[in-house]
This record gives sequence, structure tokens and C-alpha cells, in this order.
Amino acid sequence: MLINLSIATIILYFGIKIISKGLDAVTFKVTTMDNKYKKRMKYIIVILSIIFPLVARLSPYILRTSIVALLYVVLALSLNLILGFAGQLSMGHSAFYAIGAYTTALLMVNLKLSFWLSIIASALIAGFFGLFLGIPTLRLKGDYLAITTIGFAEIVRLVLINWGELTRGPAGIPGIPSPSIFGFIIKDNVGYYYIILLLAFFTVFLSYRLLNSRYGSGFIAVRDDEIAAEAMGINSTYLKTLVFVIGAAIAGMAGGFFATFIHYVNPDNFTYSESVTMVCMVVLGGLGSIPGVISGAMVLSILPELLRGVATYRYAIYGILLILMMINRPQGMISVDRLKGGKSKNEGFGNKRINKILRRPYSSK
Repeated sequence: MLINLSIATIILYFGIKIISKGLDAVTFKVTTMDNKYKKRMKYIIVILSIIFPLVARLSPYILRTSIVALLYVVLALSLNLILGFAGQLSMGHSAFYAIGAYTTALLMVNLKLSFWLSIIASALIAGFFGLFLGIPTLRLKGDYLAITTIGFAEIVRLVLINWGELTRGPAGIPGIPSPSIFGFIIKDNVGYYYIILLLAFFTVFLSYRLLNSRYGSGFIAVRDDEIAAEAMGINSTYLKTLVFVIGAAIAGMAGGFFATFIHYVNPDNFTYSESVTMVCMVVLGGLGSIPGVISGAMVLSILPELLRGVATYRYAIYGILLILMMINRPQGMISVDRLKGGKSKNEGFGNKRINKILRRPYSSK
């Protein structure tokens, strides 16, 4: 077994080296591309995303895996707002995911509300809990904030387990109905794919709008140097609370979708390991990098499925891959520095020709 893992580690190491150079080359080409071609590329990605289920429906397994991957894209992007934009180490994001899922489940099962009203209510309630947690705790920093959010997530999970009259405890809530659109009930995975794709597009759009707004500039200022930001008149507590509420609300919407997609919720779906997985997706993709976080979520949600063929070594290879990736690319798969056209701190091997071009002074002519 050790020999096999050693061989796998060597293969993964050189594979990551090759992939790293490929990612740098692709990112460089995209960042130096004309805006007209960038728009065309965006349209192509949107069109391919829309027509994908029409092809993938021939394989229900691939389609279902794609839905789960998009769900994690939404969750990772919602955490990226908190961790990547504002620099707040939240290790309990699964709590808002759970609150959204249980809110949708209870409203649809007990009150017979529609999916669309339930998912909006899930966002509002999860956002309220984000505010409830954010106001007293976001004056904390670093490890203290992480410990507080872990404690909050465990409190939420224990409440779900022990409040049997409302949540049915460890038995969970079964029989959650499917969503319906204009009276048509969604019964297949194609319909679920388009719902989560719509939610993913909304989350990406919101992330870019926030990043390019004055709020985004404030988030980044607080992340980089909170003391300097406050000296410039930025209300850091307000901004951190705001981004926490937005991130929690999006996670609540993702939880609402999860409840109707699985038709069953259970406290075991929202353990601490879910929060760690989301953090890994954000860090692996690149803190604050929207394309990077999307890539990280896709890789870490699809990779376990690809490794099912080597069940004995599946999680060992998964862990080794994460370690090697962080050693080779500590700034993530697609770093913010690279997206801005600069050199990432993790480019020890660097392409000299590319770096020379990136550092070439622009002429005013």
C-alpha cells in the first residue's frame, strides 16, 4: 500500500507541476485578451452551460454530479465573499447552509409553501442569523473568529438534533416536495440543473458587482489592513457584518435548493467537515478570485467521484493532492494577482518571457 501511495504521490507531483504551468499560460492569455474576445468567451461559457444537460441527460450520473458541483460553486462563492473579499476566517459556514435547508423543508412540508417563497425565506432567515452572529463576533479576528464560528455551527447542529418537536431530530425531515414552475412540477435532474445554474449565475453576478463597487473596495481595504482602513474613515465593523449577512443569505438559498433536490434533510448533512470542504474550495481556487473559487469548487466536488475506481486509496490520494497543490500553488489555482496581469507569489518556476512582458512599462503613446 505504501509503495502504491508513493508512486501516486510522485505522479501527482509532476502532474500538478504541468497543470500549474498550463493554468498560468491560460490565465495569461485570458488577461491579455481583447475585451471583445473576453465577451465572446463569456457568451460561449453561458451557452455551453445551458445546453450541457441536453447532452448529459444521456448519463444521469454525470448530470447529478454536475448539479452537486454547481451547488458547491454557490456555497464556495458565498464563503469567498466572507473569507476571500473581507478576509474573515469563518469555519462554520455549514450552519447557514443547514438553516436554509431546514427552513425550506419545514415551510414546504408543514405550511405547503411553494419552493420559490421558501427559498426566499431561507435566504432571509439565514441572513438574519448571519447578522445575529456577525454583530457581536466580527470585532474578533483570526483564530478567535474561527473558533466562534465553529462553535456557532456546532450549536446549530445540536439544536437540529435535539429539537425533535420541530426538526424530528436525528430522523430528519423526509418527503420534501419538488419545486414547480407555472404549475409544472420538476421531476427530473434537468430541471434541477437549470435551477442551480440560475442560482450560480446570480451568485457570480452578485460577486462581481460587489467586487467592482465601493463596497468591494472597502472589503478589500479591510482585508489587507483593517487599521489603515479605519484610519481612512471606513467602518470596518459595518462592512464585515454586511458581507457576513450576504454570504449567509446565499448559503441559505443553496441549502433550500439542497433540501428539495435530495427530498430529505438530516443533521448529518451539515457537519463541520462540510465547512472545512468549503474552506478548502476557496483556498485551493484562490482567495478572492471568483474564477479560481469556481474552479476549486468544481475540482473538489468532482474529484472524489473520479477516484471511486480506486476506493482503497481514494481519500489518501485526495489528501495528498490537496497538500501538493498547496505546496506548489499557495496562492490558489487562479490567483487574484494573475487575474490582474501580475506575477503570483507562488510562481517560483515562472515563465521568464511571460513575466518580462507583464513587467514591460506601457507607453503613453
